[in-house]
Formats: sequence, structure tokens, C-alpha cells
Amino acid sequence: MSRKFFVGGNWKLNGDKKSLGELMDTMNAAKVDPNVEVVCGAPSIYLDFVRSKLDAKFGVAAQNCYKVAKGAFTGEISPVMIKDCGVNWVILGHSRDATSSERLIGQKTAHALESGLSVIACIGEKLDEREGGITEKVVFAQTKVIADNVKDWSKVVLAYEPVWAIGTGKTASPQQAQEVHDKLRGWLKANVSEAVASSVRIIYGGSVTGATCKELASQKDVDGFLVGGASLKPEIIEIINAKL
Repeated sequence: MSRKFFVGGNWKLNGDKKSLGELMDTMNAAKVDPNVEVVCGAPSIYLDFVRSKLDAKFGVAAQNCYKVAKGAFTGEISPVMIKDCGVNWVILGHSRDATSSERLIGQKTAHALESGLSVIACIGEKLDEREGGITEKVVFAQTKVIADNVKDWSKVVLAYEPVWAIGTGKTASPQQAQEVHDKLRGWLKANVSEAVASSVRIIYGGSVTGATCKELASQKDVDGFLVGGASLKPEIIEIINAKL
């Protein structure tokens, strides 16, 4: 089954209206592969601004949300608020979201999907877990928490982001990424369904750059990227066009 290539840009805690405006001008003017779905993860305070300025061919994501629609949860944002800004995606479980337990990530996922958002759900092992040979055990357990809260997999993109490769300049080799993605697809086949295993997009995150993107994109089970630092630079165009 053909899976549409997906590139998410996670801007994290970066940018202001001036610099993000310039980045969006660059993206809007660029020639990008029409067969790639692109979604930009903006700081929550700029969601309205980004959605109003970014070309409609690009999606926008919040970088997190809470598990309920409203209440006395100072500093949190809800899927209802995100949708009210015209935004249809949310990133959940990113490794830097240190306040969330696995259970809470599952609850956030369920609520976001029930509220009509699509979810980029992040999983990934720490360096000591990879060195200890338990990568599969860790990512399968994290995937199970997400899977237990998903009814419609067409609204979910699974992002494998090894924690040791985020913001460190280290990247999993294309072979390491492919191996984990292949194992994840096998887990989905055994524990969800063959249809979901073949259709769900599994993207790779962790210091993806213009220099590393083409070889990573050539791997059979790598369906795109969740890009950090490079998503704030014109280099993101090269990454979006990695399959060309």
C-alpha cells in the first residue's frame, strides 16, 4: 500500500513573529513536492498567527494539548482551543514533554482524536535503553499505550524519535531507523491489524537535516520525518523534497 510521505516541522520553543514570518514566506514561495503532506508544529501562542500566514497547502500542529476540553488547568491548552485557531494537528508524547506519564499521553491521544484533531504520536528510547538492548521493549510498550487509545488510525502518524538523537546532532543510521520502523510495523500487524500496519505512516525524528534526509527517505518503512532544528531554516524545503 502506498503511504503519503509526511514531513512535520517541530519548531519547539523557538521563533518570534518576525523570524517565523520570514520562514513562512520562504515556505509559501518554495516549489515543494505536491505528494508530501507537510505540517508545522508552532508554539501555542502563535497558532493563530501561523495558521493565518502559512499557505493552506501546509498543515499546522500544536506541540501539545491536555486531556480535557476545559477546566482549572493553568497554562494548558485543549483540542477545542486548537481547533478554534483553525489548526487540525497536535504533537503528543514528544520526549521533551517531560511532564507527561505514558498513561497521560494515552489519555491526551484519546481526547485529541475524539475532539477531531489528528495526532503525531512520538515514541523513542533513551541512550541507556538502546545500549542496554531494550529498544524494542521500550518502543513497543509506548506504542501499546497509544494503540489502546486509537479508534481511527487514519488520523494518526507514529513518530519514532530516539531520545538520544534529539537536539544532539546524532542521528540513527538509515539502517537503524529502518530496523525499528520494520519492527514497529510488525508489532502493529500482530497487535492491531494488518491493514493498519500497512497503512499507518511511521516517520523518523532525531536531528534530520538536508544532508541526511535522502538516504533516510529511501528506506522502505520510513514514511517521512519529524524535523527539529532544520525546520526553522530554509533547509526544510530540501527535506520536504527528499523523495524527488
